[in-house]
Amino acid sequence: MTTKLPESAPTTHRALSWNLLPGVLIAASGLLLFGLHWRPGGYVVLAAALVAAFVVNRALAKDVALIAAGLIIISLVEINTDISWDHMIVMGIALAAAVLVPYLASRYLYRDHAIRFPVLTGQKWTRVELWYLIAVLVLGWFILPVYMIPTGVYENWPAASDPGSIARLFLGTNALGIWDELFFICTCFTLLRRHFPDWQANLLQAVLFTSFLWELGFHSWGPFLIFPFALVQGWIFKQTKSLSYVVSVHLLFDFVLFLVLLHSHNRDWLAIFLY
Repeated sequence: MTTKLPESAPTTHRALSWNLLPGVLIAASGLLLFGLHWRPGGYVVLAAALVAAFVVNRALAKDVALIAAGLIIISLVEINTDISWDHMIVMGIALAAAVLVPYLASRYLYRDHAIRFPVLTGQKWTRVELWYLIAVLVLGWFILPVYMIPTGVYENWPAASDPGSIARLFLGTNALGIWDELFFICTCFTLLRRHFPDWQANLLQAVLFTSFLWELGFHSWGPFLIFPFALVQGWIFKQTKSLSYVVSVHLLFDFVLFLVLLHSHNRDWLAIFLY
């Protein structure tokens, strides 16, 4: 005896398929805005994502609008690794607004408080999680010099050799690492998870994450490094529900990045890497 599926099952499947369209469009807009730096095309696709979301699902449209607001704010400033105070302040204000606007709109306009930044979770990190932090340092030591020096990608960052520029480089790499987790993981991933399966939401945020870092300067085969990293960060956040842990992972990796950048521009410094 076979069990007949309810007649509504095909409709539900089609609805899920249509629901995915705004998510794909929002990811494509990030690719155009940042990965390809084609602002007009990115804005058109971003508008299409909003329209598609509004037609498909009003709740989805509200969350897509929050992500779109953040992306638009980011796109209004020049994204690069300039560590002059003027540029760092302007870019910092824009990045802060890209996080605060969706958060405040979610909390006070929508009144659903969907976006959260869980730091003090009350959960101790497991032994596996502690070992993973060590593994991140080791992986960074192996991978980053091999990626940045032979490809010349390190030249996308300014040479820092005096105390002031070194301090600004350290501040910039750390602040940006924290922001990546606040926006792509705690904001984009969190909002997308409300409407898509976790694996789909993670893929979509990873496209946005990778596109932004491409514009920042991670060129050459950088996407093959950043995209898996973004996926792992999303998966870790899903498992741990801890912003403090994913930020710790990111900052450890960025600390190695900072050291590699110093070594790349000043080869007689920090001769501890493979290149």
